[in-house]
Amino acid sequence: MGHDEPVDPESAGHSGAPQPGAPQPGAPQPGAAECTGMRLLGHHDLGGHGNCGEGTALLEHGGRRYLYLAHENGPANFSVLDVTNPGTPVLLTQTSLPHRDVRSNSLAVADGVMLVAYQVNTPGQQPAGIEVFDLGRPAEPRSIGFLDLSGPQSRGTHWVGFTGGQYAYLSTGTPDSRPTHPLDDQFPVIVDLTRPDRPAEAGRWWLPGTQHGDHVAPPERHQVFDAGFRAHNINVYPQRPDRAYVGYLDGGVIILDISDVSSPRMVSRLDYHPPMPGFTHTVLPLLGRNLLAISDESVHDNAADFPKLLWFADVSHEAAPLIISSAPMPPVAEYAGRGGRFGAHNLHENEPFEWSWQSEDIVFGSFFNAGVRAYDVRNPFQPACVAAFVPHAPPGSPVGATQINDVYVTSDGIVYAVDRSGGGLYLLEFEGAR
Repeated sequence: MGHDEPVDPESAGHSGAPQPGAPQPGAPQPGAAECTGMRLLGHHDLGGHGNCGEGTALLEHGGRRYLYLAHENGPANFSVLDVTNPGTPVLLTQTSLPHRDVRSNSLAVADGVMLVAYQVNTPGQQPAGIEVFDLGRPAEPRSIGFLDLSGPQSRGTHWVGFTGGQYAYLSTGTPDSRPTHPLDDQFPVIVDLTRPDRPAEAGRWWLPGTQHGDHVAPPERHQVFDAGFRAHNINVYPQRPDRAYVGYLDGGVIILDISDVSSPRMVSRLDYHPPMPGFTHTVLPLLGRNLLAISDESVHDNAADFPKLLWFADVSHEAAPLIISSAPMPPVAEYAGRGGRFGAHNLHENEPFEWSWQSEDIVFGSFFNAGVRAYDVRNPFQPACVAAFVPHAPPGSPVGATQINDVYVTSDGIVYAVDRSGGGLYLLEFEGAR
């Protein structure tokens, strides 16, 4: 769907030795308005395309670490970096989108392939769906397949999740979808990757009432912040392969039984919009503790839709999840006027890879102008902030503030945080307990 832009593969970053200019322990952290519990190691502006999306994935291969980044919007499609030495990340590949009316804000990497989501501005445009890339040469993704999900009322795929195995999980429209409201146009679709070069739909589900032909009335709209009833993140884990944990925007949290992928069914729904202002984004199950970490995305500048929080819910009785706390946030009065969005967004999702941070005690999230933050949730009734990094506004930022959009953390505590307003990639070291 795109083409490679030549990038000078500098040798810098391929040595484990300290690099000139890299922040040293105990030194003031450059570019940081706030830095506690983390140490800035490196930064990359991605060749001037520092508008990062919410697709951040890592692959260890041949003794090296490769980071794959989606972009919030064009012209860049995705970037590949060598981050083996986090002090000196090296941009290896950067591709371009075919036109300005498509974005590829999400991607996922597992089992030697990368899936990239394509969403168009207007239903009926193309490409809309997912593209499959072979990662036999990690620095040079090679396109091998495409699932076309364009249609008269489909913008294609907003989000893709894949952590290996037979199935991937999409928030998407389909060629035959007929939403009852334009904002309700994307729902969970399960994709069979038995043949990665020929991805095929295996199952689908939507909130009843959001498609024409349903035998129930459409859901009542949120009267203040109508963001729509559509899926965002869909998380499935090998410890519980029969469950999908879905952030359904104004529909709240939905747990699906996917033991029969061809016919998912709702187990429970935690709907707190209203009184809260909507946009449930990510549902991260902490399966060993019967907890859910839930982020509601801030989508309006200047905290107009506050509170957008990181919630914690007890799910020991799966049929009736119950919110028991929220993570402490910086003062809204101090951050609302800093520029751009303030509030929760993405969470590091404990992917089941040996190089991925997997903890049910420390949860990492991105919070736009409040940066990237880590919370100790060993007492789930009183989460505590144990680390935070807030860089100064990137040069030329259209909102005049950092907008940390996504976060990925490795098992050894290296934190990759990306900015959507031009700041690019920040590489940090978490200084807390593993």
